[in-house]
Amino acid sequence: MLMDGRMCFPCLVPVGGGTAGAVLASRLTENPDWKVLVLEAGGDETELSDVPVIAQYMQLGNLDWQFKTEPQPTACRAMKHWRCNYPRGKVLGGSSVLNYMLYVRGNKKDYDNWALHGNYGWSFEEVLPYFKKSEDNLNPYIAKNKKYHSTGGYLTVTEPPYRSPLAVALVAGGVEMGYENVDFNAERQTGFSFPQGTLRRGARCSAAKAFLRPVRLRPNLHVSLRTFVHKVLINGQKRAWGVKYEKNGEVRVAKARKEIIVHVIQDLKVGYNLQDHIGIGAATFVVKKPVGLIQPRFENVPTILKYALFGKGPLTSMGGIEGLAFINTKYANASEDWPDIEYHFTSGTAANDGGRQIRRIHGLNDRTWHEYFKPIAFRDTWSAFPTLLRPKSRGLIRLRSKNVHDYPLIYHNYLTHPEDVARLVEGLKMSVVLSETKAFLKLGSAFYDKMFPGCEHTQFFTDAYFECLARHYTETIYHFSGTAKMGPYWDPDAVVDPELRVYGIQDLRVVDCSIFPEIPSGNTNAPVIMTAEKAADMIKVRWGYTKDIIDIHHSSIGEDTGYGHKRG
Repeated sequence: MLMDGRMCFPCLVPVGGGTAGAVLASRLTENPDWKVLVLEAGGDETELSDVPVIAQYMQLGNLDWQFKTEPQPTACRAMKHWRCNYPRGKVLGGSSVLNYMLYVRGNKKDYDNWALHGNYGWSFEEVLPYFKKSEDNLNPYIAKNKKYHSTGGYLTVTEPPYRSPLAVALVAGGVEMGYENVDFNAERQTGFSFPQGTLRRGARCSAAKAFLRPVRLRPNLHVSLRTFVHKVLINGQKRAWGVKYEKNGEVRVAKARKEIIVHVIQDLKVGYNLQDHIGIGAATFVVKKPVGLIQPRFENVPTILKYALFGKGPLTSMGGIEGLAFINTKYANASEDWPDIEYHFTSGTAANDGGRQIRRIHGLNDRTWHEYFKPIAFRDTWSAFPTLLRPKSRGLIRLRSKNVHDYPLIYHNYLTHPEDVARLVEGLKMSVVLSETKAFLKLGSAFYDKMFPGCEHTQFFTDAYFECLARHYTETIYHFSGTAKMGPYWDPDAVVDPELRVYGIQDLRVVDCSIFPEIPSGNTNAPVIMTAEKAADMIKVRWGYTKDIIDIHHSSIGEDTGYGHKRG
């Protein structure tokens, strides 16, 4: 396929072998007449990345681009130089190799709103079949709900085999607060539950493992690792015809006969509309009983052997996240089933490993560590990480220079909208209520009453204190989205149309979470997989290959929407 090593002629070129790229390569090579070249800047995933409990330890290493935000005073004040880490996967499988493996689709209303604003084909009823297409759900009590779940897909979804007493307390405490124990990927989202994750036999099921490994021997698939893309090549007729890339110190060109699929830099509003889910890690609760996931408890020979031989034990916990909850603050309309806060319940805090790695991954400064977390190092603790589901604050990504190797300038703009602050304050207050339920009190749980550094001017349990916590320990949940916004041609902020085609450029699509007009109310890995599944069908219809595609809204797929020329 690479011919002389300088020019290749595949039909389709996905730039990036991340979550979306893996799905697209798998689905598009189902047509034996199409050649697909995947260009991935990183290498292959490692055996260590398969171990669920050490998910966060994959950050700041060779598998991570290691981006950082620019210093801003509104948030991340507890981090070194006020800069938040921005992890992104530099590996085949992308961020699905670094993430916490949580399988959350988001809320029905998210997608209905996308469609309501002119994105035809993206209502919940229209995207649900694409969620189900990938899914191989191994939990019988979940999989039996055929309306919302399926089995037999490439992506293994299941609950972790390990469950600590703290996880049980979370769900029981939620019920005490009046919430239901729900399947948040089914009829209703509001409620408490044990997490569903992309796990297979107790190990991580990344997008590469799920979608690429089963088809790796297809002769029409070529994956080029450690390949850094410089630019998309566009001719005078505004048609994307190739990709310029670098491998082994040599600059080469790959030519596409059909399409290039990429997150691009284009003369549109690329980089605007940046959205993220942020969680607040400063609300810490200590526990008297030995029930947490502190490092000495799972870093030992018996635990490692149990994992290696049987795929069980605490090493199967997904980065220590043992529960999820979707709750309504006083600002949400509870009758809509559209909660505004998600709890990422962790059976520990930054103190779990005694300062070895978590403090570095979160970017905590020395004062925060020594004054707040070091006194409880290796003690049993937990945190609920209240997470803002639909932030109104919008960030921005810009090029740092003309040098393709320079990292971009990332302005998160966290907590610049007052409503975001108000909802997170309520989420923090409700986590205190959760800690006072009988389920947690039985474990000797109590609020850690150490004043958070930088908040000395406030008083415990006041709105001012909780706002201070939010502005200091502002932790990304790694859901960076929206910078190549999907929208109808009349939307001046749209970068791609509802078929993910870049406005003004032929044969170029964007397929990843950057196309989300508004971030879904949940974790983003499952929505990205859905988006790629849907995009694969769009591309198949565009080029006349309709075998095995989902028979849904084809009257809109491929119709003439101006293809951006009205904007050009």
